Amino acid sequence: MINRRNILQGMAAGVGAAFGASMLPNQASAASSAKGGPKRIIFFMQNQGFDPATCIPEGMTSNSSLAKAKLPEPIEALEPYKERLHIINGLHGVHTSPSHSAFFGALGGYRGSDGVAPSGPTIDYELSKALPQTLMPHLCIGMDSIENMTTKPTIANLSASGAGQPIFMHSNPNHLYQMLYGGISSGDIRRQHEARSNVMNQIEKLAAAKGHALPTADQQRYDQFVQGFKNTNGLRERLDTVSDHLKKFAPEVDERYTKPEFETDWHDVLLDLGISSLTSGITNTLTIGSGRGEIFGAWKGLGITEQGHNLGHMKQPDNPIWIKIRQYNSRMLVRIMETLDNVPEGSGSMMDNTLIVYTSNNANAQHTSGTNWPVMLLGNCGGIFKTGCFTQLDGKRPINALYTTLLQTAGQNIARFNMNDKLAKKFDAGNGPLSEVLA
Repeated sequence: MINRRNILQGMAAGVGAAFGASMLPNQASAASSAKGGPKRIIFFMQNQGFDPATCIPEGMTSNSSLAKAKLPEPIEALEPYKERLHIINGLHGVHTSPSHSAFFGALGGYRGSDGVAPSGPTIDYELSKALPQTLMPHLCIGMDSIENMTTKPTIANLSASGAGQPIFMHSNPNHLYQMLYGGISSGDIRRQHEARSNVMNQIEKLAAAKGHALPTADQQRYDQFVQGFKNTNGLRERLDTVSDHLKKFAPEVDERYTKPEFETDWHDVLLDLGISSLTSGITNTLTIGSGRGEIFGAWKGLGITEQGHNLGHMKQPDNPIWIKIRQYNSRMLVRIMETLDNVPEGSGSMMDNTLIVYTSNNANAQHTSGTNWPVMLLGNCGGIFKTGCFTQLDGKRPINALYTTLLQTAGQNIARFNMNDKLAKKFDAGNGPLSEVLA
């Protein structure tokens, strides 16, 4: 059980000077002096694959500096930040058996498929436990067409806390705002928040009382259902304990929430909510699922009429549609970095202690075998990660090696992530972290 004191200590470690020395002088001072490793990590997963030609500078085929290179048009928004960028080509995910998507396997580093439950925890969840403690260890937001986000406001395809334990992505920004900031709001938002809270409390009590008569096998699954309500209600109570602090970070609610013209209006405010959850110290791990880990997705707000599965059958390089989508992603990455750059932490900013991992839930393309899984890293976390460069690998190390590296930099002493000796013998030519990404 997390008590108030531990909550505040975790939040102080997560946001450092953002709290102000007058509020928590001892904890803030400790956070300021802490060095080494990330304090928070963001995963941005774009569906339909990540073609390496859309991110690797023209003519670059071997390990090189990006200093004098010109970034390709799809990611040109990152040009001013390329000294913080590391483009990695040549990891693989063959063992995840991706086709339309690797689903949970993309962040789990194991076999994934449509409708198949996760076989273990995903890297974002494991990192959320290793990083400085926060109110809500992990937040996952999913961007899709307005129809899908409305009819399916939560969906689970990317993140998991364990075998058979998926974590839901939040896709309706109104619901997410109520969950995070309803307790400090007024008017209709506050009334809806209180009504929803009362209902959730009653459901938790009823569910807990009714599950004892079930058979043992069913009772275990039912207990997970009850635990979900306990977690939600417990989060609301923890958020209430720091309501004065949260008021400084809650985004302004405008018509993009209630009257979106395009789905990108909701994409934008979901991103705002995700960023605010980091800057306020609510969470230390943010996962963004553009396309929600499936083959869907829409970007009509960018002037793109095609959507969903058909996008995956289009070649990405030099395609005006995919250029627009990737540019939109890049602008989102810039928004994250600019915001975190403006929040003091220790002797620098929050971005100085943050790593962004940008890739796809489906390797390099739709209908892929997973032989190449391009990744972009943004941020060096105090010099831990190598930046300003392009690295070409030989295709013999899996995405699990990168995930192992992330966990080690977060203080976890592990040799492999979600890969036993038998699998490693077949799919990993090395062992331990991916040294090529470390400074």
